Amino acid sequence: MRTTILTGSGPLVVEPTTTRDLAEVVDTDRDRVDDMLRTTGALLFRGFAVGDADEFARVVSALSPEPLDYVYRSTPRSSVTAGVFTTTEYPQEQEITLHCENAYQRQWPKRLAFCCLTPAAAGGETPIADMRAVTAAVGAELVDRFAERGVRYLRHYRPYMDLSWQDVFQTTSRAELAEFCAANDIEHEWLDEQTLRTAQVSQGVATHPETGERVFFNQAHLFHVSNLPPEPAAALVKLLGVDRLPRNAYFGDGGELDLADLDRVRDAFRNAAIIFPWCTGDVLLIDNMRMAHGRRPFTGTRKVLASLMDVHSPAEAP
Repeated sequence: MRTTILTGSGPLVVEPTTTRDLAEVVDTDRDRVDDMLRTTGALLFRGFAVGDADEFARVVSALSPEPLDYVYRSTPRSSVTAGVFTTTEYPQEQEITLHCENAYQRQWPKRLAFCCLTPAAAGGETPIADMRAVTAAVGAELVDRFAERGVRYLRHYRPYMDLSWQDVFQTTSRAELAEFCAANDIEHEWLDEQTLRTAQVSQGVATHPETGERVFFNQAHLFHVSNLPPEPAAALVKLLGVDRLPRNAYFGDGGELDLADLDRVRDAFRNAAIIFPWCTGDVLLIDNMRMAHGRRPFTGTRKVLASLMDVHSPAEAP
């Protein structure tokens, strides 16, 4: 392997020197890959022969024996093969705000891998952002407040609006749903025959298990109703009521989140964004607590796959 830095800013690019079989390279030189990721937070494997979902699955298996399933979902995805999913299936004109994967949950993947099989005709990049820079920009006072109070995620599931509870919890059984909620300390209540409410308090800040760094780690800025454009947000509140929105976020003690604070968080992510183009066959490996990720709007056909790896469960619940 040889390494370079993309022109301007970007992840560390790893290119082949002998074999182009990325699964073999990773399996043979896993310690070096781990060291590079620990140092940089993001590696872009470019020029290897990763041409389909099966090849990507081989790479994932070489990277980790522990790919995660995607249960208690927040966005629509489809399973492609074992441990491999589509990336979030939102309309192509929509931007996906930078975030850390599953930061709204009490456990999350330590690493993520993405594979670009077909880059978009225009746009469609997967920007990343160093969480050390984001945390610094959010500021110590606000970070401390999130650390102390945590985040409460309130969700409502009903037919034909946002994700169904069957999709989110990957079951059609209400008994299995209840078991999952009990095991994960998620409040759940049936408001009527077709409307389910769930609530969970999770961390606002997390400590990296390897570096010991404290990072801003939640998805309050994504779940809060202010993440929607003003007109759709106002229409949803008028239709459903602020206490029955498909998703919303509060401080863990139930207090309202300040809109100026959320704008500051969004600005911190936006200003730290590192944007680079996809090439066919690229595989991006990121440390999920070091780097946030998102998606830019695009035109044309875009096919990017994802895998979640190495579950991390902090020792203490928030």
